[in-house]
Amino acid sequence: MELVERLDGYGKSAWITAMVLGFVVFWPIGLGILGYMMWSGRMGCWKFRGPGRWHFSAADKGRSGNHRHRGRHDSPATGNTAFNEYREETLRRLEDEQSQFEDFLDNLRHAKDKAEFDQFMANQGSRGAKATDAADGPAPRPAG
Repeated sequence: MELVERLDGYGKSAWITAMVLGFVVFWPIGLGILGYMMWSGRMGCWKFRGPGRWHFSAADKGRSGNHRHRGRHDSPATGNTAFNEYREETLRRLEDEQSQFEDFLDNLRHAKDKAEFDQFMANQGSRGAKATDAADGPAPRPAG
């Protein structure tokens, strides 16, 4: 499969070009190339597998095992320690802010639910008072 290796060497754009040319020449060829790209995983957007096979280098794959299951902070080092520290600090700060915002939203939902429940109970109380008055019947008339 020398052609496959050669197209892999050029990257994803070579596969897309080959597929388009296949459709132009004879549509089943283009369809076959498209099917092969989907089946072999060369279309990284399928099956939620990330950005594709050309995104990570072989060194990144070897260093972290399966690159599709990286944690948020397992991104490859850039070689610039100052930037790496800045990035880690920024990600940590953003995670803290996200946590605080989620807590705020939970408190807001709780307050809204409590207000709705209090209103419901107040309505039930006023209905109960009306129902009790109606159950007692009309007020007695004075004799006379």
